[in-house]
Parts: sequence; structure tokens; C-alpha cells
Amino acid sequence: MLTSAVRGIAKRSFSTSKWATAQQMTVRDALNSALDEEMERDERVFLMGEEVALYDGAYKVSRGLWKKYGDKRVIDTPITESGFAGLTVGAAMAGLRPVCEFMTFNFAMQGIDQIINSAAKTFYMSAGKVNVPIVFRGPNGAAAGVGAQHSQCFGAWYAHCPGLKVISPYNSEDCKGLLKAAIRDPDPVVFLENELLYGVQYPMSDEAMSKDFVLPIGKAKIERPGKHITLVAHSKAVELALEAANELAGKGIEAEVINLRSLRPLDTETILKSIAKTHHLVSIEQGWPTCGIGAEISARIMESEAFYHLDAPVIRVTGADVPMPYTKSLEALALPQSQDVVKTVIKLLGASQ
Repeated sequence: MLTSAVRGIAKRSFSTSKWATAQQMTVRDALNSALDEEMERDERVFLMGEEVALYDGAYKVSRGLWKKYGDKRVIDTPITESGFAGLTVGAAMAGLRPVCEFMTFNFAMQGIDQIINSAAKTFYMSAGKVNVPIVFRGPNGAAAGVGAQHSQCFGAWYAHCPGLKVISPYNSEDCKGLLKAAIRDPDPVVFLENELLYGVQYPMSDEAMSKDFVLPIGKAKIERPGKHITLVAHSKAVELALEAANELAGKGIEAEVINLRSLRPLDTETILKSIAKTHHLVSIEQGWPTCGIGAEISARIMESEAFYHLDAPVIRVTGADVPMPYTKSLEALALPQSQDVVKTVIKLLGASQ
């Protein structure tokens, strides 16, 4: 049971004036806009991958770019991830700025030797003489009804590897501002999109609509302020955190929701500052629990002064520790739901009173 003090807290009201006249844009269009603007800005930028040109992209992220920029800058490839990943890494070493699209990051395992051994390690092994300014991008994590081979989150895989920056955006502003930053970055960036969010519309501020809009890599965003518990998530799990926070507000619990945006570097400072205020933390991710992003966050908290601010253990809400089932009913059971977050928060706060 929660104490009467916690139960009696009034629900916070949030101003919507900032978004009153904001333009709505899908994640797909935000990514397309970022690619278009950066290709226009820098002739060294080119896109390579399966179906990115004539077909306008498997998910239409590259729609219109081939017609605008031609065969030399929007290049269709055979189904050979290791081959075109290697080609783009070599192009980056030679001074170009390639964007390498994987139809799904599950297929990027075919090219992981190029991503890790060639791209991630070269700057270090060359004593800082060879930069590899490349972006590996495409859908990551659970899709819908496509089975285990297409529904894995690789956030923890790539965040494990020095030499890479790893971005896992949530909404349209995240995708536009961070993809532009990734393309301009001098080092390899893994950009993990979410297939289920491609068609979702989010508000875009006037600033985000500008061609100069770039977000810093490695900086999290507080999507919703709160004072009783911190919810940390990335990609589509941010949606779960916000849904849970709305429901918890009706129960008198104000949850602070942190959108990580970047997995490597990880914005530990924002997380620790939030813990100092709320004294509780739940991490949420659609990936597997073992050696996941939540596990890393928990370890960093344990190794910092923030541990002494905690009134209860850090709890992880994750996907089930199984390959993704194909059956729709089992698929839902394998993924965290907003109700799982609500139940976890109520249990955690009740246990700490």
C-alpha cells in the first residue's frame, strides 16, 4: 500500500502551448528530411543499401532521394550486407560520408565484422590518423508478426563496443536532429530506428523544422518531469513510459520520464540527477534483460554516489528472455506493456514506504 501522502498528491497539469501550432511529422518523413538536407549540404554524403533507390526504400525513408540525387549518391545493392557494409566503410576511410542502410538490423549481423573490426576500431588502431565518418542505420527491435529473425534489439550489442556511437531515437524531433548529427560526426554511428514508429506522427517545433536543427549526441531528454520515481527508456519503450506515467498521475504518482536518445555515450549525469530527486528508478526496454541497457544503468548507479539516494532497488522492465514468438498472442506476452510498468512502480513505491 502507498502512504496517504503519496496517494494524495495532485495530478500535474502540463502546458500544451509549446505545441499549439507545431507541425506534425511522421518519423519516416523526419528521417527523409534529415537525409535530404544533409545530402544537399554536403556532396560527400551518399546512401547505399537494399532497395533504397528505385523502390524509394523498404520503408520509404529514402523516398524521392534517388530522383533528386541520382545513381551516384543513392545506390541500390544486392542482398549482401557484408559486401555493401565493407564498401561504405572503405568509402568513409577515403573521405566520403556514407549512410549505410540495413533493411533490418537483424541482417546487419551479416556485416558485423565490417561494423566492429573495420569501422569501430580503425581510428584507435591508426593512432587517430584515419577517421571513419559513417552512419549505419535502419529498423531495430521488435516489429509485428515477423518472427524471431526480424525482432531483436541490438542496442546493447553495439553499445558494448568502443569506437561506436549508438543512437536510439524515439520521436520525429529525435530522428531528424540526431540523424543530422550522426551524418556530420567524424566517427562511426549506429542509428537504431523503430519500424513500428515510422508512420507515427509527432509534433515538430519551428526550431526542428529548420535545416540547421541538430541535436547533441549523448544527451538525454526529460520528456516528462516528476518527483516520485524515474522511468528511463529508449526508442519505443519511451512510449510505454509516458503511457504509464499518465496512468500513474491519476493515482497521485508523478513519474519523471527520461528519453535516453543515445546509448553510447550514455547520459549518466541526467539519470543520476533525477535519482537524487525521486529516489527511485525503473528502466524500461524492449530488448532482453541479460546484459541489457537496464543492466548497464543499474551498474552505473551502484558504482556512483547516486546509490545512496535510492530508497529501493533499481528494477528493470524488459522483453522476455526468449526469441520473439511468431504467434500474435505470444508476441504481446514477450514484450513489456505499459501496465507492467505501472504495476512495477506501485510495487516498488509501496515496498519503500
